[in-house]
Amino acid sequence: MRRLCIALGIVMLLVAQSGLALATTPPEARLQQSAQRDKGVIIEEHRVSVEIDNQVAVTRIEQVFFNDSSFVAEGTYVFPLPMGAAVSDLVMWVDGKPVEAKILDADEARRIYDEIVRRMRDPALLEYVGAGAIQASVFPIQPYSEVKIEIEYGQLLPVEDGLVHYRYPLRTEHLSRYPVERLSISVSVRSNDPISTVYSPTHRIAISRQGEYAFRVGYENTYVRPESDFSLYYGLASEEINANLLSYRESAREDGFFTLMIAPPLQADADRIVPKDVIVVLDQSGSMHGEKWEQARKAVEFVLENLNRRDRFNVIAFSTGYRVFADDLQPVSVADEAIEWVQGLEAIGGTDIDGALSEALRMADRERSTVVLFLTDGLPTEGETDVARILAHVEKLAPPNVRIFTFGVGDDVDTFLLDQLWQRFRGAGTYVRPGERVDDEVSSLYNKISAPVLTDIELEVEGVRVEELFPAEPLPDLFAGTQLIIVGRYRDGGPATIRLEGNLDGQRKVYTYEVEFRERAGGEAFIARLWATRKIGALLNAIRLHGEDPELVDSVIRLSIRYGIITPYTSFLITEDDIFTEEGREEVQMRFEAEAGAAFAAPSGAAAVDAAEAAAGLSGANAPLSAPAPMPTMVAPGEETKFATGEQVIRYVGDRTFVWRDGVWVDTLYDADRMTPERIVFLSDEYFALLDRDPQIGEFLALGEQVLFVWEGQAYQIVPQ
Repeated sequence: MRRLCIALGIVMLLVAQSGLALATTPPEARLQQSAQRDKGVIIEEHRVSVEIDNQVAVTRIEQVFFNDSSFVAEGTYVFPLPMGAAVSDLVMWVDGKPVEAKILDADEARRIYDEIVRRMRDPALLEYVGAGAIQASVFPIQPYSEVKIEIEYGQLLPVEDGLVHYRYPLRTEHLSRYPVERLSISVSVRSNDPISTVYSPTHRIAISRQGEYAFRVGYENTYVRPESDFSLYYGLASEEINANLLSYRESAREDGFFTLMIAPPLQADADRIVPKDVIVVLDQSGSMHGEKWEQARKAVEFVLENLNRRDRFNVIAFSTGYRVFADDLQPVSVADEAIEWVQGLEAIGGTDIDGALSEALRMADRERSTVVLFLTDGLPTEGETDVARILAHVEKLAPPNVRIFTFGVGDDVDTFLLDQLWQRFRGAGTYVRPGERVDDEVSSLYNKISAPVLTDIELEVEGVRVEELFPAEPLPDLFAGTQLIIVGRYRDGGPATIRLEGNLDGQRKVYTYEVEFRERAGGEAFIARLWATRKIGALLNAIRLHGEDPELVDSVIRLSIRYGIITPYTSFLITEDDIFTEEGREEVQMRFEAEAGAAFAAPSGAAAVDAAEAAAGLSGANAPLSAPAPMPTMVAPGEETKFATGEQVIRYVGDRTFVWRDGVWVDTLYDADRMTPERIVFLSDEYFALLDRDPQIGEFLALGEQVLFVWEGQAYQIVPQ
């Protein structure tokens, strides 16, 4: 009978007395052997349901395993508990029958982890060194049958700096040779205090707000290998506008990273919403004729029907020249007349962008918040057609209170013009690609910006030096029901005061928050990668709009290698074998300049829109960019599974990036020109002594049997016995 060890629903098969033989079998032969064997135990379903009531979290887990083989499997189930979890209740069921489970403290769990690693030659559990665990025997799983395991445990979630953090240990599932067929996570939260920020840095969650005191989030996927634990933050509101700080340092010797989450009220009273003027600038040129024009008119109708009672508006339609609904801004009471006027327009003529924008800015009232919604599907063909002169006219005419939001419909738009318009005037840009609906994109954005609660924002930090903030100042306005996430670097650390200042209904309002920047090593490593993601987006955008600069190119390359940010223009991380040498990085730089130069050369066309969307997505990201979806390689049972992206591999551990090179996971901090690795034999006494130095080293070792990483300036290479 083959024995089975299951860790968090992860199946690892150990063939009796065959481990050494498999380890010495050539890779090509192992692939053939693996293809001939039974598939083994797979995870059909992994469902996680969490209820959090005033910081008390009850987690219910349901995992369904299927033995897709002709042999009986049995073994031990080990579930690593979240770090610091205090289990208040534990129920475990297998096939509808209660199973006795043992709760292990951190020391007992470490002993079990070490035993499994030594016996199975698989170090995956070492990333949980320092945490407790649940251990239970699993009844035999008959051939071609399934077993369902149910676990329930409770824990108290602490509040730190106004944030509640829930984490579910999900990432060990990358050890399975096969993906989880169905994965779902559902979290319901209730609180006696109002809830402000809701944020996951690890997964794309759907959020359903149920008033100020409750919300639900959900995540679902199929045939997936989770690459990270599931992490969720939510803030407890204590102010009219709340600010929560998270900080991270890899070491006390290096500058830190921070994320500042600013959340206005979920809903604002009508009297607290800043009254605004909305000017719709609508392209009615001949190229808009047909379905695009029908959708564009519906988009304008949606905007006009959703104005706030103290707002004003106007509509400008442009083709060969332009037409206005009214000579001046109008009250909401005549919005129906404007809708009727727009419905009577036909799409015909050229594209006079300069004239239409100039007329819109002529109407802008310097005393009121002004939003310009600019929608076009083409290049300027009438009036002034030079992009630089159009931008100069806008700069000259626009008062500082104007915000421009652009919608480029189709691929025949000038991305250089549109992107510089929204970037210079604190707005946002959206591209409506062929097959997408204009009205859906416009209504989605307008819903987010329809209720401004703080404008002309200025941010100041006293007590700690901060720098390299993204988004950079001037900051965008705050709108009800949204949140502003700012990332940056900081020096030293310690207590600090954050001052947030802005206009609220015609008056200058100041909010202050007392925070603490981390001084010692620790914190959430995702913050560093989120900062790098946004900075690369800003750098790519600068290169695209203003031309190549050697310093900018070098910065993109170094950040991409260090933090593993993969884009169409930085894919050298998974294609270049020699990035660990200066010569290799120089080769990458030449290749990047050639590829990016070609991609960024034209302002319009599908490639130009792709480039614009990629840069905007990076610079405005609210979570670190993920690695490309992995593909499984064929391996023998009991051997570590690798996930290949083409021929290469990438994995994230904390704020480190590891790439798969010639059978070794290599830390991108490794410098082949300047470092000589110290060789440590896998499973030797020196190996476990290295593990005892710091829990983070366990996360590096968990990658596999051959790892090369850097720790405190020294490179270490784990080599096979």
